Amino acid sequence: MEHTEIGVVHTAITRADPEAVAALSQFGVATIHEAMGRVGLMRPYMRGVYPKARLCGTAVTVLLQPGDNWMLHVAAEQIKEGDVVVAACTTESEDGFFGELLATSFRARGATGLVIDGGVRDVADLEDMDFPVFSRAINAKGTVKATLGSVNVPVVCANALVRPGDVVVADIDGVVVVPRERAAEVAAASAKREANEEGKRQQFRTGELGLDMYGMRGPLAELGLRYED
Repeated sequence: MEHTEIGVVHTAITRADPEAVAALSQFGVATIHEAMGRVGLMRPYMRGVYPKARLCGTAVTVLLQPGDNWMLHVAAEQIKEGDVVVAACTTESEDGFFGELLATSFRARGATGLVIDGGVRDVADLEDMDFPVFSRAINAKGTVKATLGSVNVPVVCANALVRPGDVVVADIDGVVVVPRERAAEVAAASAKREANEEGKRQQFRTGELGLDMYGMRGPLAELGLRYED
């Protein structure tokens, strides 16, 4: 399975363990990113097309050609329950690759959402459907169906490597990709981090300062920070 493959659909992919996916779905993108070692984030221009959009699932990947959404229709056949379609393009394109009709098709196949480094449209309908989409742009410009891409090959989507079956989580803070073989490990690390943060939250509520909690005063003094009346 090569990143440069064009004109191929891989029908048998290895997906992350469903229990690990369910565990990851309980955490936010920021927590997962930090717990994984501050890796896996897509570029910050990837935003939900409506405010409450959120998704978590296993990736069915698509490599599109600019201005052409043919392979999204091809990808629909490969979707299984709990999948997220992740679409990259061979070059930058902000055309409206995806809208309400394809969302209806994807949902019927079991998709939990779409992440696309391109444009989408019919945003009001997507919000009414509560079909979460994270995209590069919102753009009414339509596309054609003329050029082959690929389905279920490794893609680079908004600077993040995504392989078929990896876990993709997206919320208002962004989009993060968890390698399928690390899903359980990262879920456990996320739970540990969240528990630790709850302890800190309680300390902050009592008025304790981060300066003292994190032992910042010594290093600041060493660098010459001074307080003046």
